[in-house]
Amino acid sequence: MREQPSCGCVTELETPRLRLVAWRDEHREPYAALNRDPEVMEHFPALQTREQSDAAVDLWSEQLATRGWSNWAAERRDTGEFIGFIGLTVPRRAMPCGPCVEVSWRLARPHWGQGLASEGARAALAFGFDTLGLDEIVSFTALTNRRSSAVMERIGMRNSGEDFDHPGVPEGSPLRRHCLYRLARSEWQVLNPLSPP
Repeated sequence: MREQPSCGCVTELETPRLRLVAWRDEHREPYAALNRDPEVMEHFPALQTREQSDAAVDLWSEQLATRGWSNWAAERRDTGEFIGFIGLTVPRRAMPCGPCVEVSWRLARPHWGQGLASEGARAALAFGFDTLGLDEIVSFTALTNRRSSAVMERIGMRNSGEDFDHPGVPEGSPLRRHCLYRLARSEWQVLNPLSPP
């Protein structure tokens, strides 16, 4: 991964059904509610408090302001409704695959099963490869999280077979073991032949 210069501007992305935008105060409560939903958080060690949710929003907002990309707030274009986050981040913890850039998402339950995570994640991948010039983007999740693994496969990522114990999940937890998916820029260009070389 090459270091990206600070740009002082927030990049926002659009897809046919989504806008990936800078976080606003009105996003905070629905994001906190999403993080209190046991079904949404089924494959995470614990539900999040409002303070934990706000801390994540603060971090991502700072990253968006300083480097132009991070996890964006995701809104539906047809209604303007906030549905969760989708984006690119550098993991805060030391990972076996690090240093790396991860594509990730978390959507509220009413917006599952419509292809929105895949649609937004593809836009994030395009930005990472075509604009930032990243050589590789990864994604990972608990082995139990087949929904997220299915999204990774739909967007063209491949299971690397490099399962690992997530350092942020307590020892003994059934969620500690994670699968690692990878996508190289060369693979992205095969999947997307109009992508810049």
